[in-house]
Amino acid sequence: MNRYERLTALLEMLAARGRVGTDEAAAELGVSGATVRRDLDHLAEQQLLSRTHGGAVVQAVSYDLPMRYKNDRLADEKQRIGRAAANLAEPGSVVGLTGGTTATEVARGLVTRPELDLTVVTNALNIAGELVVRPRVKLVVTGGVARPQSYQLIGPLAARIADELSLDIAFIGVDGLDPHLGATARHEGEAELSRVFAAHAERVVVVAHSSKLGRRALARICGTDEVDVLVTDRGATDHAVAPYLERGVEVHRA
Repeated sequence: MNRYERLTALLEMLAARGRVGTDEAAAELGVSGATVRRDLDHLAEQQLLSRTHGGAVVQAVSYDLPMRYKNDRLADEKQRIGRAAANLAEPGSVVGLTGGTTATEVARGLVTRPELDLTVVTNALNIAGELVVRPRVKLVVTGGVARPQSYQLIGPLAARIADELSLDIAFIGVDGLDPHLGATARHEGEAELSRVFAAHAERVVVVAHSSKLGRRALARICGTDEVDVLVTDRGATDHAVAPYLERGVEVHRA
């Protein structure tokens, strides 16, 4: 296990348990206590946890796992989802892209299509950073307040700017897609921006790993009847996608 994987695992332990002991973590990760202490000190310096005698606890302010530490065990599936979703964009389209790891793969899929001249609207700083150097992409970035955990711009300013735009297609990343409740996100500010993107798009494409299907998160983005296409991975069974097909959603399994 390399250091990146250890840092990810430690943050996931904290997110699940609220606190973790050095000896406990060392035993689970199969490394020395000294290694765990160094890793915890590193994360504490970045204000991602608070050190205690013998371990660490989560910060007083609740947080999601920062994107740079999210486990990449699903990277291959998300890359396939991203490429499949990118194929839905037409040349000359105005494309909306929310943040998140799967939406980032959509952005990467879009730029591998040299025939596309696109206008891309995004509230994700990491996506903007990748697209700004692409000569065939006109990039529009919403304003707003940056959320470090996801690199997304949120808040009234971001929503106000997005509300003035018209999109041909919006690619929406989600934390859950329930057949009855619809698309949801863990953070209400991110859900608000995704909701605006969906409302102003001619076509709404939800990009979601199969593990998100049938799940609900805190804040609603839009109803299932507002989703035109679901792009997921081949891990989604016929049983899992059937409720969306019944509601008229076009399903692609990459």
